[in-house]
Amino acid sequence: MPVITLEAGKLNKEQKSQLVKELTDKASKIMNVPEQAFVVLLKENEADNIGTGGQLLSQEHGKIEEKN
Repeated sequence: MPVITLEAGKLNKEQKSQLVKELTDKASKIMNVPEQAFVVLLKENEADNIGTGGQLLSQEHGKIEEKN
């Protein structure tokens, strides 16, 4: 049973559905394993738990909102 794990920021239900569908489809074709064998785990992280460029993503979003 292959497992695909994706960690990301918050996603809406449509995005989650599309990711599960497309990741499963592509991996199934590449690995020649039936789609039904795959498990997809989506792990959502709060912006306070993601850092890039030495800053929390929540801090970067605050700066963007202040500019607008």
